[in-house]
Amino acid sequence: MSGGRWLVTAFCCDHIRGMSIRGNKGRIASVGAGLLMLCTAVQAASETGWPSWRGPVYNGSILGGAFPTKLDANQPTWKAPLPGKGTSTPIVHGERVYLTSPSGGEDAVVAFDFTGKKVWETKLGPETPPKHRSLASSGNASPVTDGTNLFVYFKSGNFAALSLEGKVTWKTNLVEAFGREQLFWDQGTSPMLTDKHVVMARMHSGESWIAGFDKGTGALAWKESRNYSVPNENDNGYTTPVLFKADGKDALLVWGADHLTAHDASNGKKLWELGGFNPKQTGYWPYIASPVIVGDIAVIPVGRDDRGQAAVEGVKLGSASATRLWRRDDTGVFVPSPAAHDGRVYLLRNRGEVACLDPATGKTHWTGQLADHRTPYYSSPTIAGGHLYAAREDGTVFVAKVGDKFEKVSETAMNEQIIASVVPAAGRLFIRTSSHLWCFGGN
Repeated sequence: MSGGRWLVTAFCCDHIRGMSIRGNKGRIASVGAGLLMLCTAVQAASETGWPSWRGPVYNGSILGGAFPTKLDANQPTWKAPLPGKGTSTPIVHGERVYLTSPSGGEDAVVAFDFTGKKVWETKLGPETPPKHRSLASSGNASPVTDGTNLFVYFKSGNFAALSLEGKVTWKTNLVEAFGREQLFWDQGTSPMLTDKHVVMARMHSGESWIAGFDKGTGALAWKESRNYSVPNENDNGYTTPVLFKADGKDALLVWGADHLTAHDASNGKKLWELGGFNPKQTGYWPYIASPVIVGDIAVIPVGRDDRGQAAVEGVKLGSASATRLWRRDDTGVFVPSPAAHDGRVYLLRNRGEVACLDPATGKTHWTGQLADHRTPYYSSPTIAGGHLYAAREDGTVFVAKVGDKFEKVSETAMNEQIIASVVPAAGRLFIRTSSHLWCFGGN
């Protein structure tokens, strides 16, 4: 399914749960039955696949499923070596895991099957090494798939579509076309999909934009400028656009440079913008964590938790404007993007606190602590099977039961650095460390 269809069907599933089907042999019963069938199909698909960095509906979670909650690093289902240090989160489609990685000095896309066998590796050209080798790689951006092709982007500017068997459909280079990205850190924005386009956002200390490229050819279809005068480094953006519905039409939500903007997904035209997120004009706030959407409310991570400067806001999304609903200056995140699940939003804070918020009011349902430790989290949290999975940079993976309350379940030392997020699919957990791809479950 395309991103837009995933969003619509997920919306239907959220609402059908509370629907009372009274039938009297009328249309309500048949419509309800159809929606229930649709919901079942979507749930099954979301339990088996993870097509983009933040999952089937861009919120870091999936419906249902049963996944391992106690991991043993000495007894994984399998563990496969990687050709180089990569930091992007893998994706899953069918019974394949796909990821980007440096390989022998080149940008590469690698596919593994569910036994851990590498089934193909395709190189796309010379890599551009990262500035910050301890945390980044040339392949920070995650792949995305529409079920027919994979779409990938690298720091070098290599931008390509590949078949699911690794054949290059098209390839271009955005650095050659638009110049190098002027960022304090290394490129991190992942490509995302609409029905017709692969969308990339470039937010840096230079000409910034959001652009759509034809999925079949890679040709530029539209490009919309996105430039704002902001304090130092605040124009550096690493977030990924999020798809939402505006008056029934696909729209793109883009966060960065102290501004939230919405764009028509068909042509990139700006629908509205909202500023004022940084009233004190604080500098050195790069935008790393992407927003998360629940219904028509976006939860926006502001500032940086590692310096005690974090905030979070709730914004109601419209087709022509947006409305601020609430702001919290006492909680927030820096790098990990929030996750949404079952009508609630989850924040993974810099020192391991998990905060569960009501997206409509911003009020805290509860907070819990994974472990109070000075090592930060660069991986975004994932929720599957009623559990939250979080990976700390030192390689420690935490599992906590979430919902009405917080209950820490397990803590596992993987003994390799983790930047990527945990990926749940088909009853398995896939974890990418600095040197390996690990699988737990699915025996």
